[in-house]
Amino acid sequence: MIFIAEIGMNYNGNFSLCYELIKQAKYSGASIAKFQLGWRDKPGEINQLDENKVKQLYDWAEYFDIDLMFSIISEDAFNLIKKFKPNRIKIASRTIKDNITLAKKIIDLNIETYTSLGMLEDKNKLPFEKRANLNYLWCESKYPTDNMDLANKFPKEFNKNHIVGYSDHSIGIEICLLAISRGAEVIEKHFTLDKSNTTIRDHALSATPDEFLQLTKIGLEINKKLKLNI
Repeated sequence: MIFIAEIGMNYNGNFSLCYELIKQAKYSGASIAKFQLGWRDKPGEINQLDENKVKQLYDWAEYFDIDLMFSIISEDAFNLIKKFKPNRIKIASRTIKDNITLAKKIIDLNIETYTSLGMLEDKNKLPFEKRANLNYLWCESKYPTDNMDLANKFPKEFNKNHIVGYSDHSIGIEICLLAISRGAEVIEKHFTLDKSNTTIRDHALSATPDEFLQLTKIGLEINKKLKLNI
């Protein structure tokens, strides 16, 4: 099982808070702490991460012994992250929708690549040919996603057609656990220190450290039982 703590912009533009978010992600059982590059990153915007800040994020992740991953959303972000020779990377569904050429460049790095299907209307029609390094995460791009948004859509079985996991925007951890019970091997869940924060909408649909820890503990047990054919 891989659990991705999607920190994204939940540091609210306060870069120093990233240290605590990475630490708490590790303590909560996350395999990967994830940020976004190339989105709301202009001078004065909330997510302005330059080369020095990206290096600092890698240093903090190394200190807490947790992998780091970035969603790449612009050409500048792509050129920046290549300097760090990442071992894994994420393609946001926004990138597939708005810049398919960039998405193909990311895949051609031939490193472990995850891509979200959130903004694709037909999630059964994969946007790229199958590649050994390419893994898809089923997703519904609504913030937050409620039960009716998933009704008659949510996969009954994962690990088909390279759809290995689920990127979640629902409130709570129940849908993530449902995905694991249906075979998802990768779970991405937004991560926050304070769900009541209103700086950006993502806080409300995020998991706190306690909730994320509960997700990873129960999720791992479900995954083990599935592997025993229970």
